[in-house]
Amino acid sequence: MQTEAAKEGKVYEALPGLMFRVKINGLETEVLAHLAGKMKMHNIRVLPGDRVLVELSPDGEKGRIVRRL
Repeated sequence: MQTEAAKEGKVYEALPGLMFRVKINGLETEVLAHLAGKMKMHNIRVLPGDRVLVELSPDGEKGRIVRRL
């Protein structure tokens, strides 16, 4: 279930500090996203190639990974 601010994407690069480069489906953009607090708390692993749900910032350049699909 997607909200207006959340978009589905695919992780294609893992960076230090729990940051990821995510390619958003349907858009030709990539965003720099960090892991949401609940995902850190429950030790949910995200690897390159995983499908994720990303909440985007208003400018659309940064985001927060809120769910692994």
